[in-house]
Amino acid sequence: MKASAASRNALRAGIILLVFALVATAVLAFTYQSTEPTIARGQQAAKLALLSQVLPATLYDNDLLTSRKSLLPDDLLGTRLDSSMWLAQRNGKFSAVVLEAIAPDGYSGNIALLIGIDANGNVTGVRVTAHRETPGLGDYIERAKSAWVDQFSGKSLSNPAAKHWKVVKDGGTFDARAGATITPRAVVRAVKGALEYFAKHRAEFSAPPAKEPSA
Repeated sequence: MKASAASRNALRAGIILLVFALVATAVLAFTYQSTEPTIARGQQAAKLALLSQVLPATLYDNDLLTSRKSLLPDDLLGTRLDSSMWLAQRNGKFSAVVLEAIAPDGYSGNIALLIGIDANGNVTGVRVTAHRETPGLGDYIERAKSAWVDQFSGKSLSNPAAKHWKVVKDGGTFDARAGATITPRAVVRAVKGALEYFAKHRAEFSAPPAKEPSA
């Protein structure tokens, strides 16, 4: 009798736990389905806000987010994995591109960058999106910490000349804080590399999209 009662109690407890598990799963599924669109919209808005920091809205009238394309790893971009680019258009014509790039030789490792370049090969903006540089020393490359990255705006492969694409300490054009030159050196090289990548692929960027074959 005792064994039978214990079995019934165990069965009852198991059923209760199962019901609770099913209810919890249903609640989680409902919450996810309810919040997923909101989360997705938030992520899209955050990405667009970041892109708009390196590409003025006056340069494009297309949906920048849907223009995203994947790029294969490339030494000029410093990438070892596939990266992204966004093609901007104005009145149906190519007007600018935003490239993801990596400065692999920062003081503490990789520095991830987002670089806007207009159709004429001029930098429209640069933002550091990830890094591990020393707080209070090399982290001034962040726009939130200083306006250091703004000095790239308007620059191109010919402005300044190639030999001046360096920090001032090395005989170049770009300012860098004393005692923290490894980090800006890496960023300067990465931005120049992105401009070289753009120059190499400019014709591909400006080519009209391929038309779908007719049925």
